[in-house]
Amino acid sequence: MESPNAAALRELLARHVPQDDKEREDLERMRHHAATLPSPFSRAQPEAHFTGSAVVVDPEGERVVMVLHGKLKRWLQPGGHADAVDAGLMETTALREAREETGCRVTLHPRAPRPLDVDIHTIPARRDEPEHQHLDVRYLVVAEDPASLAHDPNESTGAQWLTWDEALARADEAPLRRMLEKARHAVARTP
Repeated sequence: MESPNAAALRELLARHVPQDDKEREDLERMRHHAATLPSPFSRAQPEAHFTGSAVVVDPEGERVVMVLHGKLKRWLQPGGHADAVDAGLMETTALREAREETGCRVTLHPRAPRPLDVDIHTIPARRDEPEHQHLDVRYLVVAEDPASLAHDPNESTGAQWLTWDEALARADEAPLRRMLEKARHAVARTP
């Protein structure tokens, strides 16, 4: 029996337009996983599972939130695993994770592509789980109440509003910079 909303996931990935070779390769692999994983949203999938994340911007689009990931010790966008309450809807996962990790009320950005970006990244093995891949579907969201920013100590050791240049300076890999540049471009477009 097909996982709930697996068809919606395949449709979402079918219409996404990648920006570079890495994203193109990742998108093809994600499309394959969406069609073949028995439970694409479950952490119990030992090889790979889908995750959702969000570039969180202030209402003016001038600042972006980055969180210092507790386990990876890197500045990243908020995001994480799909939960059963998300019903396999990646934008729901991204919005929930953004709320949990920033303390802000968030909504999808009205002009941004949905999803904004996709990326596959390897999560190192830990005591309780083997190395595996996160198939990350990324969205651009707006914090309605940026003054409410507060990190979740279970997820990160800090969260900060940064200018685009500050965020890009902290981005330690090309896919993270690509996603931030896409977000900056989307918020800069006139309505």
